[in-house]
Amino acid sequence: MTIKNILFALTAAGFLCAVGYGLYWVGMNQGMKKVASMTSATESSGDSGQKASNSDKKVLHWHDPMVPGQKFDKPGKSPFMDMQLVPVYADDAGAEGKVTISPRVQQNLGIRTAEVTKGSLASTIVAVGGVAYNERDVALVQARSNGFVERLYVRAPLDPVHKGQALAELYVPEWVAAQEEYLTVWHMKEIGGDALIGGARQRMRLVGMTDEQIRLVESKGKVQPRLTITAPIGGVVTELAIREGMTVMAGASLFRINGLGTIWVNAEVPESLSVQVRPGNAVEARTPSLPGTIFKGMVGAILPEVNPATRTLKARVELANPSGQLVPGMFATINFTSATREDVLLVPTEAVIQTGTRSVVMVAQGDGKFVTVDVEIGTETNSQTEIRKGLEVGQKVVVSGQFLIDSEASLKGTTTRMSAMPTPESSKAAAPTHRGEGKVESIDNDDITISHGPIPALQWGEMTMNFKLPATGLPKNVAVGDAVTFKIRPIKDGMFEITTITPITAVPHHDMKNKAMDGAMKGEMKMPAKPAGAAK
Repeated sequence: MTIKNILFALTAAGFLCAVGYGLYWVGMNQGMKKVASMTSATESSGDSGQKASNSDKKVLHWHDPMVPGQKFDKPGKSPFMDMQLVPVYADDAGAEGKVTISPRVQQNLGIRTAEVTKGSLASTIVAVGGVAYNERDVALVQARSNGFVERLYVRAPLDPVHKGQALAELYVPEWVAAQEEYLTVWHMKEIGGDALIGGARQRMRLVGMTDEQIRLVESKGKVQPRLTITAPIGGVVTELAIREGMTVMAGASLFRINGLGTIWVNAEVPESLSVQVRPGNAVEARTPSLPGTIFKGMVGAILPEVNPATRTLKARVELANPSGQLVPGMFATINFTSATREDVLLVPTEAVIQTGTRSVVMVAQGDGKFVTVDVEIGTETNSQTEIRKGLEVGQKVVVSGQFLIDSEASLKGTTTRMSAMPTPESSKAAAPTHRGEGKVESIDNDDITISHGPIPALQWGEMTMNFKLPATGLPKNVAVGDAVTFKIRPIKDGMFEITTITPITAVPHHDMKNKAMDGAMKGEMKMPAKPAGAAK
């Protein structure tokens, strides 16, 4: 093969490579423009369809999906994120606090509902307390005259006594003189002593004798120097201050007797619930020592003092104790029943979700829609909770599966927020820019084609690409064939936009697409070795 033939073959090969690359570049450029136009048309039709579908819906408010709690009355740019506010429609299941769940999923989640009803409510408060003596059922026995204790019938504290039982016998010297004087005047009444009888009787009263004891002296006609002290009430002797042989003075306390017909229970009522307990409220009491026995009573008083350690008030409960089964020191459980209120909104207690700062319920709106509603609750009794504000009669609330519904709403809310996150185009100011260098190959109305070198920030190698022109247009000193330095940033659909472009003075002698040919033409051409024995 001659050198002429070799040069011809190389020239032909280079020409074919150049023509092939040119055709490839033209095809890629047209294809990218076609895809861009189709994408734009699809987006336009999609946006118009979305607008058409939403045109019939009533807009409740606008909000930022990333900050859903803040509501706005008109559209605009979010003050929190670099994005437009999103409308919330009246029947939009993805609106704040709403979720739509298919019947099959509801069955899988085990969702049960109950109706909001009106009914009567008698709140019940349970408290514990200790049994104590009724301090209003107490009798003190004192010595009315100086004397000596000759006999004691009750010898130990807490001995039970009944009314009229003899407690002690005292010898009272002062009575002897008064009774002798009275008897002397009594025998002299026939000779004019009638006028003195009244004075003698009064003197016996002054030394402490009762009318009954005076009548005994009159009926017996002899001195009664001893006094028998009896119990004025039935109960137990809680204080015993005398012994046989003791000398007692007038006014000294001899016995203290506490009745057991009624007793007190000092119940500890939490300060937060004390407003529901009032004097006169009926109560029921139970004690572990008497299982199955219920004692009836009522609240006697609310003591005006709060225990600083337990933050409780004492409710003084008075219970009937006819058989004396309740004794001081026992523990008792008290059920307070307040006045019954009529026409109260009621829901099952399990339907109310306590978050710590508010109370919410899940309301079923039909067609698989659920919405979270804030409510104001009142008292709770017998697994029913009073609703003061937030619900109406006939609404249905979820009593089982609320947290699963909340999880479903959270997932859908996350999807909504992700779909509404700012795109690269809506976040141009926040998108990062990347620097590159290359040569301008062509300039169209909206695009510029640049064959650039590697861009390490994007992990790009050498290639020729189309970029969107900047919004302000190209500088006047940039033309096809210029070597330029430029900055780009990402926009929608994976495209990039030129932010700045500046020509540079050093123009590359060969562009990228001719590098292979240049290397081939400038490389050293080695001749094949002459075969041995060839003709010269």
